[in-house]
Amino acid sequence: MQKIKSLMARQGLKSPQESMADLSPMENLRIPSTEELRELRQQPIDPQAEQEIIDSIEEVYFSNDSFDMVRHELEKLPPELNLQELEEYRDKLKRQQAAVSKRVADLILEKQPSYVKELERVTALQTNLQLAAVICTNARRQLKVSKEEFTEASLGLLANQRRRQLLTGLLKSLRTIKTLQRTDVRLSEMLEEEDYPGAIQLCLECQKAASTFKHYSCISELNSKLQDTLEQIEEQLDVALSRTCKHFDVLHYTKVQKAYTLLGKTQTAMDQLHMHFTQAIHNTVFQVVLGYVELCAGNADTKFQKMQYKDLCTHITLDSYIPCLTDLCKALWEVMLSYHRTMQWHEEHDKQKAVSSQDDAAGEPDELTVDRSYVKKKLEHGLTRIWQDVQLKVKVYILGTDMSNFKYDDFIVVLDVISRLMQVGEEFCGSKSEVLQESIKRQSVNYFKNYHRARLEELRMFLENETWELCPVKSNFNIAQLHEFKFMGQCRSPSVSPSRQAASSAGPALEELSLFQQYHQDGNPFEMHIEHKEEETEDVLASNGYESDELEKSVYQDYDSDSDVPDELKQDYVDEQTGDAPLKSVSRETIRSKKKSDYNLSKASAPILTNTTLNVIRLVGKYMQMMNILKPIAFDVIHCVSQLFDYYLYAVYTFFGRNDMPVPSPSLPTYSGREAVPARVVGPACLYESSGLGLISSRLRTTLNRIQESLIDMDPVGENAGVHGPPEDRKEKVPSPHLSQMVILTDSGTLYGLAQRVVATESLVFLAEQFESLQSHLDTMMPAAKKPFLQQFYSQTVSTASELRKPIYWIVAAKAIDYEQMLLMMAGVKWDIKEIMSQHNVYVDVLLKEFEQFNKRLGDVSRHVRIPLPVSNVLWEHCIRLANRTLVEGYANVKKCSNEGRALMQLDFQQFLMKLEKLTDLRPIPDKEFVETYIKAYYLTENDMEQFIKNHREYSMKQLANLVNVCLGSHINKKARQKLLAAIDDIDRPKR
Repeated sequence: MQKIKSLMARQGLKSPQESMADLSPMENLRIPSTEELRELRQQPIDPQAEQEIIDSIEEVYFSNDSFDMVRHELEKLPPELNLQELEEYRDKLKRQQAAVSKRVADLILEKQPSYVKELERVTALQTNLQLAAVICTNARRQLKVSKEEFTEASLGLLANQRRRQLLTGLLKSLRTIKTLQRTDVRLSEMLEEEDYPGAIQLCLECQKAASTFKHYSCISELNSKLQDTLEQIEEQLDVALSRTCKHFDVLHYTKVQKAYTLLGKTQTAMDQLHMHFTQAIHNTVFQVVLGYVELCAGNADTKFQKMQYKDLCTHITLDSYIPCLTDLCKALWEVMLSYHRTMQWHEEHDKQKAVSSQDDAAGEPDELTVDRSYVKKKLEHGLTRIWQDVQLKVKVYILGTDMSNFKYDDFIVVLDVISRLMQVGEEFCGSKSEVLQESIKRQSVNYFKNYHRARLEELRMFLENETWELCPVKSNFNIAQLHEFKFMGQCRSPSVSPSRQAASSAGPALEELSLFQQYHQDGNPFEMHIEHKEEETEDVLASNGYESDELEKSVYQDYDSDSDVPDELKQDYVDEQTGDAPLKSVSRETIRSKKKSDYNLSKASAPILTNTTLNVIRLVGKYMQMMNILKPIAFDVIHCVSQLFDYYLYAVYTFFGRNDMPVPSPSLPTYSGREAVPARVVGPACLYESSGLGLISSRLRTTLNRIQESLIDMDPVGENAGVHGPPEDRKEKVPSPHLSQMVILTDSGTLYGLAQRVVATESLVFLAEQFESLQSHLDTMMPAAKKPFLQQFYSQTVSTASELRKPIYWIVAAKAIDYEQMLLMMAGVKWDIKEIMSQHNVYVDVLLKEFEQFNKRLGDVSRHVRIPLPVSNVLWEHCIRLANRTLVEGYANVKKCSNEGRALMQLDFQQFLMKLEKLTDLRPIPDKEFVETYIKAYYLTENDMEQFIKNHREYSMKQLANLVNVCLGSHINKKARQKLLAAIDDIDRPKR
C-alpha cells in the first residue's frame, strides 16, 4: 500500500481528500459543501430547465484547465458599469454555477461505489506483490544451493544420454537406407503383378526418403537407380496403355490411369493413348489382310510382309474377299468399342469426381480441373480422327478389288457389311461416312451396270424362250412372300441394312439400344450376317411364292375340267347349227356360263403371270434390296428398274400388239372418228402403226417411241449398226426380242393365240400393279431432285400397261369374226322391196352364229387360262364394234333402197341386238347409236341431211355420199345433190 502511495506521489497524484484541501480559496468558493450538495439535490428543479442553464454556459469554460474565468468575466465588463445589470448577470452566473455544481455532485455520488471497489483492488494487488517478492527471494536462495551441490559427473551423464539418442537416430537412418537398397526387388514383383500405381507410389516414396538422406554419400547412387526404375515403369505403363486399344478392361485401365495420375502425366497419357489407337488400327488391318493373302498364296513367302497395305489389298482373291472384309470389320469394331468404353470410363470417373468435390468444402484443385477438361476435349476430337482412319483403311480395301464379277448375293453381303460399318460410324461419332459412301458407290455403280446389262440380256433370253404359259402360283400370292422382298417387311426405314433388320426383329428392346450398348460386353455386330443369311435361305426353301399347294392344284383341276358345265349347255353347243330355237337356249346358257367364268375365276384363281414375270419381279426385289442398303445409287437403280418394266412392256407389245401378218379380209370396215381403225391391215405403216391404229393412245405411243429410242438396239448385228449411235450408247441398249417359234398366233381354233395373249397382257398388267404397290417405297428412297423422274415413269409408263389390251385384243377380234362373209351376204340382199318384211335376213343369223362360235371358243380358252372380266369386255367390245361398223359399211354399199328396205334394215339390226344382248353382259352395246343413227338418216329431208353431214363426222365420206345418192337421189335435183356432196368433200378434206 505504501508502494502504491509512493507511486502516486511520484506521478503527482493525490487522494480525493488531499485534492480538496489543496484547492485555492477561490476554488473552494466554487465547490459547495456536502450539506450544500445535499440541499442542491433536495431542491426540486426541472431537468429540462437545468439542461438549458448548462447549455447556456459559454463554450470557453469547457476549453481547457488553464482557462482563467475571473479574468474572462472582468474583460467582458462594459466601460460603464450598471449595478442592476451586474447583479442580474451575477445571478445568472450563480444559477449556472449551481446547475454545474449539482451536476458534478450527482456524478461524484454516482461514481463513488466504483472508486471504493477500485481502491480495494489496489489493496489486493499490493498484497500479491508482497507475496511474489517473498517467492522470488526463496527461489534465488534455492538456486544458489543447487549450483553448489551439482558436480561434473552429473553433467557427463547427461552428455552420454544425448549421444545415445543421436546414435539411435543414426541406426534408424541406416536401416532405412538398407531398405531403400532392397526396394528394386519389390518393384519388379509389383510390375509383374501389373500393380503400376503401387510400384509408382513405392518408387516416389523411396525417392522422397532418399532426398531426406542425401547427405550420405551412398544415396547418390541409389537416386540414380530409382530414376532408372521409374523410367522403366513408365515404359511398361505405356505398353499396358497400348493393350487397352484392342481389349478394354476396366480394372486394367483404372490401374493405368491411376498410375499416370501419380506421375502427374494425365495429359501425356491421353496423347499416347491416341497414338496407340492409330497404330492399333494400322496394325490390325494389316495383319488381317496379310493373313488372308498368305493363306490364299499357299506358301510362306515373306514378300507380302514388306508390302504396303494398299498393295496388299490387291492380292485378296474373290473367294476370300468377304471373309476378310468381315474379319476386318470385326477387328476394327473391337478397336472402336475399346475407344467407346474408354470414353465411358472417363465420363463416369468425372461424374464421381464432381460428386466428391461437391461434398468436399475445399473443392477440387485447379490442376485436376484443367486435366479433366483436356482429356474430355482430346477424347471428343479423337472420335472423328479414329473413324476417319477406319474409313480410309476400309476404303483402300474396297477399291483394291474389282467387284464387277461378284455374284449378286455376295455383293449384297458386301453392301450389308459396309452398311453396318457406316451405322457403327454414325453411332460412334455422328459421321455420315462420306469416304465409305463414295468408295462403295463407285464399286456399286460399276457392279450394277454390268449386273443390269447381264440381267437385261437374261430377260431377253427369257422372253424369246417364253411360251406364255400360265405360271401356277398360290391364289393368295403376293410379292411380299418372295425372298427378295423380305427386307420390306422387316425394316422400318430404307436406310436399315439386312443384318440390322435381323437385330430389330429380335424385339423392341434390342431395337432401342445402340450397337455399342448391345455388344458392350461380348459379341460382334458383324457376326450376325451369316446366321441371317442361313435363316433367309431356309425361308426361301420353305415358301418361295412359286410352287402351288394342294388347294391351288384342286382349283386348277376344277378349272380344267368341264364337270361344272350344264348338260344343256353342252347340248346347245352341238345343236346350235339347227336353227333359231336352240339359239335362244344357247344364249341363255351362254350368259350363265359367261357369268360363272368371269366371276368365279376372278374370286378363286391366282394372278395371271409367267415365269418371266416372276423373274422380273424377283429382279426388282434384288434391285430394291441393293438400293435399300446403299441409297446414294438409288436413282441409278430405279432407272434400271424402270428399264426392266420398259423392256417387258415393249416385248409384249412387239409380240402381240403389232399385226404383221396379212389379214384375210381385204376390205375390212373401219372405225372412224376418234376410234378410227384402218380398214385394211397389211402391215405396220410405221414402227408402231398397226391394225389397232387409233386404239393406241398418244401417251402409249410416246412411251413406246421413248423405249425404242433409249433402250432398243434396232440393228445389233447389221452393217448399219454404227448409225444408231456411238458404241457407249449402244452398249446400254438391248436388241429387240423375238417371239418364240413355239407360240402360234395364226390358228383360228385357239382364237389366234388368245390364251398366250391373255397371259402376256395380263401378266404385264399384274406387273404394273406390283409396281404401283411399290411406288411409295421407291419414292422414299429416291433423292428429292430425282423424284420427278419416278413420277413421270409411273404416270407415262406404268399406268399405260392396261392400255395395251385394246391393240392386242383388237387383232383377235378382227380375225375371230368373218366380217367379209357378212359384207358379201349383205350385198346379196334386195333392199328396194315394196312390202314390209316380218322375217330378218339370213346374214343376221350367220353373224350371230359367228358370235356363238366366238363365245364357245372363248369358253374353251377360259378352261385353260382365266379370262378376267376386263379382258372379256374388251374382246366383246371390239367384236361388237367391228360388227356394227361392218353393218354400216354394208348399208353404205346399197345401190337402191326403198322405205320398206329401210324398215328391213331396222328389223335386222334389232334382231341382232336382241340375240346379242343374250350373249353378253356388256352394256351399253358399243356403237349401237352409230348404226341406228345411220339407218334413221335414210328418212331425213334435204335440209336435215345437210345438218346431219355437218354434225356426224364419224361416218366416212363414202357412207355419207351413199345417204345423199341413195336416200335423197330421187327427191332432190342435181344441184342440191352436188351441194351436199361438196359439203361432204369439205368435211373430208382436213382428214386428208
